[in-house]
Amino acid sequence: MKITGIPFSTIDWSKVEIEEHKGETGSAFWKTKMLGEIRVRMVEYTPGYVADHWCSKGHIILCLDGELHTELKDGTKSLLLPGMSYQVADDLAPHRSRTKTGTKLFIVD
Repeated sequence: MKITGIPFSTIDWSKVEIEEHKGETGSAFWKTKMLGEIRVRMVEYTPGYVADHWCSKGHIILCLDGELHTELKDGTKSLLLPGMSYQVADDLAPHRSRTKTGTKLFIVD
């Protein structure tokens, strides 16, 4: 990734509008900012959230709170706890997320 054309700026996430995205169960609440072609998000999953789709988009995800269980389409499973991250390229490993406890994430894609 090459970051170009984005001037220095700050984001006050408390002032960014929230969008709700329903899962198979639970909801994801997104606060999204587009910085050129880069999408930056603060995302909160409610307890019991299960994604309703396999995602092929590349991400860099940092877990800020709670726990995130990620399953790859090949059956591989991983767990993120606060302070942990995962990275995946576009179209490399379809994945879906779930959380029993709820989680808060910082995502760049």
